[in-house]
Amino acid sequence: MVARQLDEQIAGRFPVGQRLRVLDVGMGQGTQALRLARAGHQVTGVEQDPKMIAAAREELAREPEGIRERVRIVQGDGRDTGVHFLPGSFDVVLCHGVLMYIEEPDPLLAGLARMLAPGGLLSLLVRNGDALAMRPGLAGDWAGALAAFDTTAYRNRLGLDVRADRLTDLTATLAGIAAPLHAWYGVRVFTDTAVDGAEIPADVEALLAVEERAGKTDPYRSVAALLHLCGVRG
Repeated sequence: MVARQLDEQIAGRFPVGQRLRVLDVGMGQGTQALRLARAGHQVTGVEQDPKMIAAAREELAREPEGIRERVRIVQGDGRDTGVHFLPGSFDVVLCHGVLMYIEEPDPLLAGLARMLAPGGLLSLLVRNGDALAMRPGLAGDWAGALAAFDTTAYRNRLGLDVRADRLTDLTATLAGIAAPLHAWYGVRVFTDTAVDGAEIPADVEALLAVEERAGKTDPYRSVAALLHLCGVRG
């Protein structure tokens, strides 16, 4: 879903065929970075975890030389982008699944916005702090659901204590760092309770169509497990 939503935003903002300069902060094993490199873009990935970097390099090594040449991997903290790159160096900056691990995300976000060229796109994927009661509630964990209404803290599926973000708060933050919210989507509206490693259903295309529609439609997107926010640098 995130890939579809991101492609929609890129197509609506940049000329067809333009080779974009992409920064993927917290690139993990490089799923989005490699996908965008295959599409012809120049991608720089920043990742702190050596295991994730090793996995990304292993995946990259399987790609043709032309794609390998379009990907650069930098080991570092996403909060230190100013150390590695000049302001305005990128057309697109991704920060997916990172903010939940950062106690004070505003400095990170401000740094990411500075990396964008004018008109550049900032793509954030965060846990939805307005819908934390949905997962325990749908699982019948009534005590957990009640507790989730009054907090943005939660324990993720890895057993880590992390945090969520509210749409209103991030909207204000993006406006304050000169990358105001342009569009937002819900991700995992109906599928958040699926267990990890669940078998892909035979009707997966229908499932994706439903999730894609719900992710753009009120009120469904408001209760999604994740929010995908897209800001544009002024």
